[in-house]
Amino acid sequence: MSQLARGVGYGVVSRGGTLFFMEKVLCCTGHRPSKVLWLNEQSSDEYISLLETMGYKLQTYLNEGYDYFISGMAQGIDMIFAETVIQFKEHYDLNIKLECALPCLNQTEKWNNDDIQRYNAILSKADIITVISEEYNEKCMMERNMYMVDHSDTVLGFWNGKKSGGTWNTIHYAQLRHKETDIVRI
Repeated sequence: MSQLARGVGYGVVSRGGTLFFMEKVLCCTGHRPSKVLWLNEQSSDEYISLLETMGYKLQTYLNEGYDYFISGMAQGIDMIFAETVIQFKEHYDLNIKLECALPCLNQTEKWNNDDIQRYNAILSKADIITVISEEYNEKCMMERNMYMVDHSDTVLGFWNGKKSGGTWNTIHYAQLRHKETDIVRI
């Protein structure tokens, strides 16, 4: 796993050797389509509302000085968040950074081809890719979530209200670590 130095105005060396200085870091956690079925229906009112909310939240954080964003790159909310960051970065020519925190190198092993292409397109535009484990193991997903929380100032969570599963565990861990949490109920 790559290491990030923490502190106000800390630096990170990217895979290209560039040193970035960040002031505020936001990570995002949320459900996969298996937990929120309308995430597979991009023309649904719920999905469109989610995109609007995510765009509004991201703009709010940009206005507050956040300039570094971490996605766990799971299907669903994580990838939507990463794509939103990329869209803002490209459309507004912003000097912001996207880190993709991968639980393991074979995360997409059971995914369909469309999702794998989408995943790879995001990774190709990421400023930093952090890999927690070479291969999948029973702890790598939670270790990835803990990594994101530990390296963020604020955790943005898109949560269905159920106190079980990875999204809830990440939100709960953030609260235990006294991180700011911003929860959007979906």
